[in-house]
Amino acid sequence: MLTIDLSGKIALVTGGAGQLGRVMVRTLADCGADVAIHYHHSEDQARSLLTELTGQGRRALAVQADVGDLDSVLAMRDAVVAGLGAPDIIVNNAVAQYSGTTVLEQAPEDYESQFRTCVLQNVFMAKAFVPAMQEKRWGRIIAISTECVMQCAPHSSAYVSGKRGMDGVLRVLAKEIGEYGITVNQVAPGSTVSDAARAAGTESQPAYEAGLPLRRRSQDYDIAHAVAFLASDLAGDITGAFLPVCSGAVMPTI
Repeated sequence: MLTIDLSGKIALVTGGAGQLGRVMVRTLADCGADVAIHYHHSEDQARSLLTELTGQGRRALAVQADVGDLDSVLAMRDAVVAGLGAPDIIVNNAVAQYSGTTVLEQAPEDYESQFRTCVLQNVFMAKAFVPAMQEKRWGRIIAISTECVMQCAPHSSAYVSGKRGMDGVLRVLAKEIGEYGITVNQVAPGSTVSDAARAAGTESQPAYEAGLPLRRRSQDYDIAHAVAFLASDLAGDITGAFLPVCSGAVMPTI
C-alpha cells in the first residue's frame, strides 16, 4: 500500500498562514514533516497554526519575512535552520494581493509587486535554500501557480505576468539542479473552496462549475494533496512539471 511519508523531512511553506497555505501546512505535517510557517503580516494566524501543530506533537516554527526582499529571505533561512534545520521541501505559495483592472488602468506598482512576489520570491528562495539541498542531494521545490496563466482573462495581466515569469525561472532551475536529486514543480489551482468560502456560504458557483469537466470546484485539500505528493519520494522522477489542480478547467497540451 502506497502512503505519503514525509517523516524526517523539514518543510517551509511561504504564505503558510493564509487560506490555502494553512491547509498545505497541516497536510505536510499530517504526512510526518516538521513545518516552518512563513507569514508576512498574518502573525496571529501563524501563531495559532503553530500552537495547533505543536499540540499534535510536530516540531514547527512561525517565521516572518518579506519574500520579495533577499535580505529578509536570508534572515528567514537562518531562523528556520536554527529552529528546525535546513528545509528539505520548500513550497513557494505567498503572493501579493491587489485589485485587478485593465492593462491601460493597472498601476505600475501592481506589476512590480507581482514580479517581486512571484519571480523574485522563487529566485531568492532558491538562493537561500538550494545550497543545503545540494549538499544532501535531495530536495523538493514546489511553487503555487494558477490556472489564470493559461486563461489570460481580462483584468489579470499583473498576476499572469508575474506567474508566467515565475514559470520561466522554475523550468530553468529544474534543469540546473536536477543532478543533485532536487525536483522543481508547479501546482496550478483554479477557483478553490477555502475556509473563507465555507464560512461565507459561497462554496457553490453553479455557472463556473457547469463549465468544468468534473463539475465541481477544487477544494483546498485537493491542492494540498498534490503538493504533498510532489514533496514525496513517490514523485522522485517528476521535475519541471506544471500540474493544474482545477477540475479540468485548463489542460496543458503537448
